[in-house]
Amino acid sequence: MIKFIIKLHPEIAIKSRSVRKRFTKLLENNIRILGQRFDEDVKVHNNWDNLVLVSEKDDEESRLALIDILKNIPGIMQFIEVAETPFESIDDIYQAALALNRDVIAGKSFCVRCKRVGKHDFNSGEVERYVGGGLNQNVEGARVQLSKPEVTVKIEIKQDLAYIVKETHFGIAGFPLPSQESVLSLVSGGFDSGVATYQMIRKGARTHYLFFNLGGAAHEIGVKQASYYLWNKFSSTHKVKFVAVDFDPVVAEILENVENSQMGVILKRMMMRAGSVVAEKMGIDAIVTGESLGQVSSQTLANLSIIDRVTDTLILRPLIQHDKQEIIDIAREIGTADMAEVMPEYCGVISKKPTVKAKIGKILAEEEKFDFDILDTVIENARVMDIRDIAKEAQEEVADAESVSDLPKDAVVVDIRSPEEEDNNPLDIEGHDVVHLPFFRLATKFSDLPKDKEYYLYCDKGVMSQLQALILHAEGYKTVKVYRP
Repeated sequence: MIKFIIKLHPEIAIKSRSVRKRFTKLLENNIRILGQRFDEDVKVHNNWDNLVLVSEKDDEESRLALIDILKNIPGIMQFIEVAETPFESIDDIYQAALALNRDVIAGKSFCVRCKRVGKHDFNSGEVERYVGGGLNQNVEGARVQLSKPEVTVKIEIKQDLAYIVKETHFGIAGFPLPSQESVLSLVSGGFDSGVATYQMIRKGARTHYLFFNLGGAAHEIGVKQASYYLWNKFSSTHKVKFVAVDFDPVVAEILENVENSQMGVILKRMMMRAGSVVAEKMGIDAIVTGESLGQVSSQTLANLSIIDRVTDTLILRPLIQHDKQEIIDIAREIGTADMAEVMPEYCGVISKKPTVKAKIGKILAEEEKFDFDILDTVIENARVMDIRDIAKEAQEEVADAESVSDLPKDAVVVDIRSPEEEDNNPLDIEGHDVVHLPFFRLATKFSDLPKDKEYYLYCDKGVMSQLQALILHAEGYKTVKVYRP
């Protein structure tokens, strides 16, 4: 049996009783939804001050899968993996602790820490001394050290049950979905927008995706891939929309009619106008951007103020005070950095001397030269899809590159998983060559492979390989297919 005790985020625990009850119920439901996708018999219990997940599975693969699920659920700051044991005496607790920790503390310094709830004929200190003394005497090389020990043996006692802590894990904290109102995140596939989107998800906001396409089909595929990844990893308990707007006509109109130094600010104002209309149609009250103060010319305080004046819709900037390196570090932690690194930058407009202190009068004068029918048209033609359909769409678009479970003779498999995934579960197929080429290197390295072979892309779930096959097809590599064992 696998059992985890999930501690409430402190910011949830201090809420009023009614709010805490609502947040905890949301978290319980989200844990159950994701847990039952893996194990339909998983149980989740709400104990007011904690939640407990129990699975009857007991293999290591299941354990690691459940840990990964809990680590990425908004609202979970910490969860402990425990062995549950009934007891009648302190010695029963000691025997359970000895069985679990003998190998862990052998040859190391250790201490015992106990938390206790309920009426017992002993206190927490007595448990710590009894169990610690027993371990010290009966485990070779183990020695008690109360200050900065190498190992801390943790025990939690609740009524007539003792929980021996095997391991403590940490989640992403925040609030459970959807405890906050919905938001619409402007995504480009780069570092900033991905991290800003993640920050809103972990704060409990159902986060939809809005993409202004400046780079054609390949750009849209890449952004869909990044958006799907974020949704699937952190918020797949709830449906959201992915909206794509072809912004090339808007950029062309700006390039042709707007004075060079004002183009960047006006492009952002056009995006905010469009975003506000899309948000209103979706019943959403806030737009999210990845802007950081002073990072580029359009992100000075003066220019952000001018950009904000174009709409009454609330614009949220969760990264406003972050340094670029901080943003990149978070992107690496959440798994979007590799995708962002290879995402081409589509600036739309590049000014020779962009203004860093735009004046509203000058901006309005330049916007009078703009044909707003073009903006209305691209908004009207926006494509809205359920983000869950991205995987389905990718599969349909690469239908000519059929997915196969049986490889033909001489086929070469390209394992496009990240190096960490490949190291954890190496792919070895008897009779076939396997090339290890992470998806974020395909754009630059695939052309180095021999041209006289058929290549079958492989990833764990097939979504990434289908999207990458579509990109390679667009670049003329028609012998690429998908391997789905």
